[in-house]
Amino acid sequence: MGPKLLATIGIVVVNIVLWFAYFVIVVVFFLGALVIFVVTLPFDSNKRILHLYSCLWASMYLWCNPYWSLRKRGFQHVERDKAYVIVVNHQSIADILLVFNTFLPFKWVAKKAAFNLPFLGWNMRLNEYVPIERGDGESREKCLRACREWLAKGASVVFFPEGTRSKDGNLIPFKIGAFRLAVESGHDILPIVIRGSLHAIPIRSLLLHRKSRMSLEVLPPIPVHSYQGNPTGAESLMNHVRIMMKSKLS
Repeated sequence: MGPKLLATIGIVVVNIVLWFAYFVIVVVFFLGALVIFVVTLPFDSNKRILHLYSCLWASMYLWCNPYWSLRKRGFQHVERDKAYVIVVNHQSIADILLVFNTFLPFKWVAKKAAFNLPFLGWNMRLNEYVPIERGDGESREKCLRACREWLAKGASVVFFPEGTRSKDGNLIPFKIGAFRLAVESGHDILPIVIRGSLHAIPIRSLLLHRKSRMSLEVLPPIPVHSYQGNPTGAESLMNHVRIMMKSKLS
């Protein structure tokens, strides 16, 4: 048995063990989520307790993988009782785990299909995260209405403004929805920059053994008041945020 075959067998075994651990976690934590949902329903309308539990759930995936590490900074910029429009660059599915690991209170804006996933999607429904159908104008407007309602209730909302994962780690042009929402609602933008996650879970791959030293940095909030009342305010804000985030990635 040659070294290449041994290495391949080792990779297969490691990934089987990791995926088995992830399956156990998803089942056990979903049962816990159901209990928390029922218990907190009468007094936690924003589902903050369930969301924090979901942050712990997602973090378990991160902590259980010995090949991944995460360094976080910039949390001194965050007022946890304030609602923001949070925008995050997107390199990998692992980014979702990293954002949950911030333990910030927020509602995800996620593609509608994800809400149908067993356990994970069901938990997204329990949390009342916000679905959106790509390329559907009516779905987009419905999403933005839901986001305005959550912001008015004091809950931040999280967008991947690129709309999809970057194939090479470079920023894809942003979509304007999050920035239009921020300008119209008067809620500041909170940019978050993720580095090093590109190969943690590569596109079209289920391999979890790639060594990835990842970092997450919360940038200072960007007030939107100076962009309000301007027909091109949302676009100007979008360009400003993109330049800021791109400079952190270079």
